[in-house]
Amino acid sequence: MPLKDGFEMDKNIVLIGMPGSGKSTIGELLSKLLGLKLYDVDQFIEKTEGRSVSELFKTGEEYFRAIETKAIGIISSYNKVIISTGGGTIKSPHNIEMLRDHGLIIFINRPLNDIMADIDTESRPLLKNGKEKIYELYQERYPLYKKYCDYEIINDKDINLVCDQISNLILK
Repeated sequence: MPLKDGFEMDKNIVLIGMPGSGKSTIGELLSKLLGLKLYDVDQFIEKTEGRSVSELFKTGEEYFRAIETKAIGIISSYNKVIISTGGGTIKSPHNIEMLRDHGLIIFINRPLNDIMADIDTESRPLLKNGKEKIYELYQERYPLYKKYCDYEIINDKDINLVCDQISNLILK
């Protein structure tokens, strides 16, 4: 799949995908591989808010999403960085607009069976009631990931190969 017109190397690399798709791990590896700073949106929120994502969710998902949008507004204004988003970032078209303004959006698509095999539901607020919730989230979010991505990478092999595939895409 060719890159969409207008991508320049001075843009951000934005990773979207389901919880457990590998966005954070891939972001860390890409940061080292490409020499770019990584901003993990959830970690950024935890640092700036002084509370965990799970704690923020206790106030309500809408409350968390407002904080997430504020964080994305800050992070997306940076230049030449890697941004690892939370799984629900795509629920807000405004988030996507901000990320797209300065970035190439890459959907990390990991097979659901792989996610289910090793996801830690304890640290993920929307999955606290069990892994079955992942199927519901997948049905809700998959069309949005497909709609908003510039490029889709299947994460079904060695993670280093996935990073190589993304870096080859970026360095074309």
